[in-house]
Amino acid sequence: MQGCPKGSPVCFCSQESVVSETQKDAKPIFNPYWLEQGYGSRFQFFQNLMPYRIRNILLVSSLYDLFLFEEDGRLYELLREEYQSLNLSHAPELTRVSSGKEAIDLATRDKRRFDLVITTLHIEDMDAHTFAQRVREQLDIPIVLLAYDQRELSELILYRDPSVFDQMFVWQGDFRLIIAIIKYLEDKHNVDNDTRMVGVQSIILIEDGVQYYSSFLPIIYLELFKQSQRLISEGINLSHRFLRMRARPKILLCTTYEEAWEYFARYQDYILGVISDIDFKRNGVEDPRAGLDFARRVKKQHADIPILLHSDSPENAEEAHKVGATFVLKNSPTLLNDLRQFMLDHFGFGDFVFRTEDGREVGRAHDLVTLEEQLKIVPDESIRYHAERNHFSNWLKARTEFWLAHKLRPRKVSDFKSIQELRELLISSIREYRRIRQQGLITDFSKSTFYPLSSFSRIGRGSLGGKARGLSFVSKLIYNYKIQEKFDGVHIHVPPAIVLATEVFDEFLEMNNLLDFALKSDDDLEITRRFLQADHFPEEPRQHLLEFMQVVDIPLAVRSSSLLEDSQYYPFAGVYRTYMLPNRNPDIEVRLRELLSAIKRVYASTFYQNAKNYFKVTSYRLEEEKMAVVIQKLVGAQHENRFYPDFAGVAKSYNFYPVAPQQPKDGIASVALGLGKMVVEGGNVVKFCPKYPTLLPQFSSIEETLKVSQRTFYALDLEGQVSESITQDELVREHDLEVAERDGTLKFVGSTYSYENHAIYDGLSRQGARLVTFAPILKGKLFPLPDILDLLLEMGSWAMGTPVEIEFAVNLSRPKDGKAEFGLLQMRPLVLRHEIDAIEITDVDRKKLICKSNKVMGDGVIDDIFDIVLVDYEKFDRMRSREVASEVTRFNQRLVREGRPYLLVGVGRWGSLDPLLGIPVKWEHIAGAKVIVEAEFRDFDVAPSQGSHFFHNLTSFQVGYFTIISDSDECFIDWDWLLSQKPLTAFEFTRLVRLPHPVVVKMNGRKNQGVILKPES
Repeated sequence: MQGCPKGSPVCFCSQESVVSETQKDAKPIFNPYWLEQGYGSRFQFFQNLMPYRIRNILLVSSLYDLFLFEEDGRLYELLREEYQSLNLSHAPELTRVSSGKEAIDLATRDKRRFDLVITTLHIEDMDAHTFAQRVREQLDIPIVLLAYDQRELSELILYRDPSVFDQMFVWQGDFRLIIAIIKYLEDKHNVDNDTRMVGVQSIILIEDGVQYYSSFLPIIYLELFKQSQRLISEGINLSHRFLRMRARPKILLCTTYEEAWEYFARYQDYILGVISDIDFKRNGVEDPRAGLDFARRVKKQHADIPILLHSDSPENAEEAHKVGATFVLKNSPTLLNDLRQFMLDHFGFGDFVFRTEDGREVGRAHDLVTLEEQLKIVPDESIRYHAERNHFSNWLKARTEFWLAHKLRPRKVSDFKSIQELRELLISSIREYRRIRQQGLITDFSKSTFYPLSSFSRIGRGSLGGKARGLSFVSKLIYNYKIQEKFDGVHIHVPPAIVLATEVFDEFLEMNNLLDFALKSDDDLEITRRFLQADHFPEEPRQHLLEFMQVVDIPLAVRSSSLLEDSQYYPFAGVYRTYMLPNRNPDIEVRLRELLSAIKRVYASTFYQNAKNYFKVTSYRLEEEKMAVVIQKLVGAQHENRFYPDFAGVAKSYNFYPVAPQQPKDGIASVALGLGKMVVEGGNVVKFCPKYPTLLPQFSSIEETLKVSQRTFYALDLEGQVSESITQDELVREHDLEVAERDGTLKFVGSTYSYENHAIYDGLSRQGARLVTFAPILKGKLFPLPDILDLLLEMGSWAMGTPVEIEFAVNLSRPKDGKAEFGLLQMRPLVLRHEIDAIEITDVDRKKLICKSNKVMGDGVIDDIFDIVLVDYEKFDRMRSREVASEVTRFNQRLVREGRPYLLVGVGRWGSLDPLLGIPVKWEHIAGAKVIVEAEFRDFDVAPSQGSHFFHNLTSFQVGYFTIISDSDECFIDWDWLLSQKPLTAFEFTRLVRLPHPVVVKMNGRKNQGVILKPES
């Protein structure tokens, strides 16, 4: 860390290219402080805007004044309806009293209750001025005078001191004046905070005529709210839309030259525009040229700030134009409309209208997408005209796109060699901004804003489900911590996706009347058939999916994301289905039909028998489950008619079977050539610890390497056809390694076995048998996989507060923009519950033990197991392991139905993808087991499995797991005793033993030790 800035989130000392030889010296250091502080968050500051709000108003007026204000007797209802229609926050509560004494008593009784007092001139027991003075003596609260007539207000100003009121207004029949008063006072309090936070813009309104500003403010605020509503409709997600509402421009009402200039001097870089009278007080006296001088002084410092001057003297028009301002007559019958039009034309409200110097319109844009499109085609002279006047940045600021506006504003036309160069900068800046503002966020899907290379969007309401939540969370971590920039030459990201939320699932079931049938049926094929034949699919989501297919024509993974999936306690790992689609048919309707079919299949898998069996051992009901669907870009590249990544894998931040010097907290990774099916289903893969990547016990000898090396890989068949009678993903096909060598992908992970020399050589340069060892990456440092995994696991464990498991896929052979692609496909919690007081495993006479192991998962004592499901060690035939799995499944169903937990004892790997290496059960087939023993074959040694889905369920369900890999005092199993017990029921390869007394299981997961005692012990 020498030479790094103090507090730097990551050390780049000596860091070279990720493909360089010195990569081992360039590990980024994870610093949780930066992430905890919201490092890089776009919306964090928006949430801190407008801290001061007016929520309770005390209105003091006579009944007659109230009647005049309300007209039809429903002022509060009108205010509330207007707030709702403008998408404003909750309308303030309104409390009315008739007398000053009652008002003061009510306000002082709870000094924190009211945020604003509005009083009329007519109060039954005192005049308004006296009332205001008495309130001032006891409370620090804004007081506004609301007069019904300009003449009576003039008398008060003439004979009394009006400064006792914070502001005075004249009621002219528009109830929106109340909203304007509220927002004006909020703006006055919040302007400093909001400007410092995100650069919120302000409009300076200079007017000392009460009647005029009482007319102007409702008009100005209404246009601001309409502008905000336009922006809300374009927001990238719900949070973004409503947070942008808070960032609307402020209105700073001033009545004197000095007050206005103080505002301008403080916020001059954030002034959207100025609306000013010409004749108002300067240095305490009326100055008929104050507005002209103010405008001239503003233009001298910022020539691009639009200014509207108004006066009742027509002769001021020429002077106004000379200082670069627009002019309107105060007594014009169209004054308010002229004001509204000026705001639309000059404040960036509404469309961006491309014009030439002579005012001719040559283009129009209503959002960032159409602005980018118009910039490609409008004439050079129009771009020059607007750029010289900072119209682009002004329009962006009015739309709360402050980051982009401030990036463009300092650039001058003279900075560029040509207008074409300026045009290209504008286009690239907008495109880049639209891309980065979506990173780390789930946005509402829109065809116009969805980026096929980076977006993560949702369709429909309801939950995103556990898998999508995990993806969204890790995407935000990657963006906020800038993980994508940590390794040169590597693009780390969550592949772009859309999520069909759970309400689409509910609507689909209801439209097709499927729920009752699906809950009751036990035939997976029939459930699949009925779901596929369902005629109705919610129309709006279907239209969005069609639009999605119009912008995405790459292979897709259609993945389940149920409410409970990837939860911290019941992960449902591997229970539901994933389907992969080539998505390459030239007919978009065919591709849409294939996508809808895959979605329906995922929906159907919610009700498959394995899911129902899974629910039986949880505290949930299947009726409570809801399914969202993730439709995600498949990481990989095309090779002839095959599509697959160069390699994929799973990494855990906790290793259950560490080999010295590894520690459990150092983690473990499993990787395989091709699609991740080989890894998650427990096939032959390469396992390594990210901290010790060259320590590979599974390759301890040439014989072991030849025995356990991956010999085949999985890829998506781009030309395959889907059968509607199959519940599995049949487009994922198995291929030999010679196919990968021909595709050019084996070279990244391959080694060669030489028969002549009986030796294994890294790489493929020699003749011989090809093996998958990952030596070019783990030993040759071709790619910084260990460092990437180490960083991601550490970050994920810290962020989730528990050990984690991640799934990933990597492309090296087809780099994009010169960068390798690391796609993070999933992150989920890996729950480890350790007993507060770990059980000490003391020495016990071997004769009293069923088994003992130093490779144990689980903690505590289990003493309620009377049943043992046992695979007969003598009869087991590896060639018939599928039949063994079927027999075990039958015992599991019986014992789950009877509510009897059991001890499961077998040989080889439980849950193995390769039936020759173990017993190919899925989790739901053995879900009732409370303790599982994995022993060796009679004639064949197999390394213990840490397959992703299977082991994730083991840890989450707190199932004890014993692995027996050698016959010694520290690790053994008493087969003779087990096989001597009389079975309650027996099949060809398995038996069920029911004991009169329970076996006792003791486990210490911290030390990976455990014993199972015989009942008589």
